[in-house]
Amino acid sequence: MSSIWIDSINSNKNFSELKEDISTDICIIGAGLFGLSTGYYLTKAGKKVAILEREPNIGLKTSGNTTGKITSQHGLFYDHLIKDFDEKFAKKYLHANEQAIINIKDIIDNNNIDCDFEWQDNYVYTTKLDEVPLIESEVSAVNKLGFKAEFLTETNLPFKISAAIKFPNQAQFNCSKYMLGLSSYITNFGNSIYINTNVQDIAKDSKSNGYILVTPSANVRAKSIVIATHYPFLSVPGFYFTKMYQSTSYAIAVDTHSKLFDGMYINVTPPIFSFRTASYNGKKILIVVGVDHKTGEAIENDSHYAELENEVRKLYPSSEVLFRWNTEDCISLDKIPYVGEFSNIMPHVYIGTGFKKWGITSSNISANIIADKILGKSNKYYDIFNSKRFGFIKNRWEVKNMVKQTANSLVFEKFKIPHEAISNIAYDNGAIVNLNGINVGIYKDTDGNVFALKPYCSHLGCLLTWNNLDKTWDCPCHGSRFDFMGHNIYNPANKSLELIDLNDLY
Repeated sequence: MSSIWIDSINSNKNFSELKEDISTDICIIGAGLFGLSTGYYLTKAGKKVAILEREPNIGLKTSGNTTGKITSQHGLFYDHLIKDFDEKFAKKYLHANEQAIINIKDIIDNNNIDCDFEWQDNYVYTTKLDEVPLIESEVSAVNKLGFKAEFLTETNLPFKISAAIKFPNQAQFNCSKYMLGLSSYITNFGNSIYINTNVQDIAKDSKSNGYILVTPSANVRAKSIVIATHYPFLSVPGFYFTKMYQSTSYAIAVDTHSKLFDGMYINVTPPIFSFRTASYNGKKILIVVGVDHKTGEAIENDSHYAELENEVRKLYPSSEVLFRWNTEDCISLDKIPYVGEFSNIMPHVYIGTGFKKWGITSSNISANIIADKILGKSNKYYDIFNSKRFGFIKNRWEVKNMVKQTANSLVFEKFKIPHEAISNIAYDNGAIVNLNGINVGIYKDTDGNVFALKPYCSHLGCLLTWNNLDKTWDCPCHGSRFDFMGHNIYNPANKSLELIDLNDLY
């Protein structure tokens, strides 16, 4: 499954694998929006930069599977920020994201990037009368911060709403084409992007004050490192796995064969549906995203896509689905991204993560903060995103839930595994079975061929769950994912699963 954005650049694989040792000022691990944006700003400042991407092209994970909305309206968020932090904090968060919109437009204009950029208004709406007070409170909070938000009871949507808050002068684009533009700037000015290059470890360089990044084929010496891997693949010393969880969302691109609305929309409470339009083969089509859940929940069928499709067909009965895809997002417990130093004991190593499904503006903010850190400049937004912050988290329910799920997956659930026989597993399905006292992850393909592996995440050993929608093994603790042959496809795990020869168990 490929997103509409990734599909648009599939033929643009202009990068090569790292084959020999190199040295650089800054090594960026990850060629998504955050990594490429950081590389862009550092290249512009004249720094020697190398970007390492483990996938066969740039932006193939979360960045290439976004909604492509460029907005400072992150749901009903500002009333929450004022209550949980204060008005000054909320205003800085708003201004940082509004500045990110301007920054992105400037990059597009200054580099003639053809990425289908369009100014659009953004709306959070509800069809439920009991949620109208939430909209009213958000309008009041945002206007208190000096931003001109509007309360509405009608929109361009093809159904009746109860209320909405409008953010004017937001935008949308093709994020993959934008990333291609960033990568062109970086390489045109003498810096390098390497694909199929998986960083397996980071070590101190005894010959300098820098680091050695270890990959299967070559090493990189760098003075500074930026970890832009979505979820940090190093568990310690940062311990970000104790401060974040991952959420999976689903998306479809649809030709409705009808006239479509302007604007970008998202509703207030689950099930979440996010709407925007896009240009595809000369036509205006509809992008719908939502029905998210915590990564690692057992998925049995394609009901998540069906839910999106049913929602669209209520409005446009003759719709034709062109693309289906899903993605993961990191969410911090206080809902604010972590940006800055990775850890006190690893100087000159930086991170940006926890973008909470709003990674387009967040990635630009993070790139500016990290670039300023490396260049020795101050950044007025650093304090609210400080990656080393430690404070009381008011959302105690979320903390309790994450700790409980992690504990269950690490320990208790390992002793609750059902004793299933391989013969009971349906074709094109998977399950965990217990064979002679050993837990085995089994996938049986459409021809009955059996693939067996150890069903424990290579990150911290959590028991995996089978996702029958994507045919993957998913980690309920921290969101790592593996294909049915055990290959690692999502962080924070950085190693594949160990395969099992079933003949050894009998």
